[in-house]
Amino acid sequence: MQFRPILWTFRRCPFAMRARLAIHASGVQVDLREILLRDKPAAFLATSPKGTVPVIDTGDRVIAESRDIMLWALGQRDPEDWLAMPQDGHDLMDHCDGPFKTALDHTKYAVRYPDLDMETERAKALDFLHDLDARLRGSAFLCGPQARMADMAILPFVRQFAQIDLAWFAAQDMPDLTRWLDNFKASARFAAVMWKYPPWQSGQDQVLFP
Repeated sequence: MQFRPILWTFRRCPFAMRARLAIHASGVQVDLREILLRDKPAAFLATSPKGTVPVIDTGDRVIAESRDIMLWALGQRDPEDWLAMPQDGHDLMDHCDGPFKTALDHTKYAVRYPDLDMETERAKALDFLHDLDARLRGSAFLCGPQARMADMAILPFVRQFAQIDLAWFAAQDMPDLTRWLDNFKASARFAAVMWKYPPWQSGQDQVLFP
């Protein structure tokens, strides 16, 4: 029996979300194993000693970084040309995963950072979102008329930031960013990657994705 790559994931995690988005776009089928972060199975921890998602066992190697999982999937099949983007698409992902994610965490989990001012951290995150809004002016996606890897790597984090305070987010003057995010949340692909699966248990049948 042929080995099918095993993807350990958690539905609401934006890192795991971006991995599922790329796998869905590629059509490369995996054995999806949903976990609860408060009750991590031993089999998961054997694959991911850090206890973080997403992580995939391809049969040849274990990949524990979400962008590397995206590249792994798209490197096999990229029917929508997500990888066909300029260098600044990679630069945007770097900023998302670095300064923006740090400011997002300092805002969302402000109670964990009593020495930081939440409004200052939120303003730092907002600077990046204003840059994205300007980039999206007159453009459907960050790198032109078609979605690329940068869009799908960044959107889950913009969604997470918006969810912190939806009323506040809606009051910001970012019409193009809001359109981009709303279209993503209304898409069939978003619905497909956000399907609720029961937590994996040893001995259960494979859950094939997509």
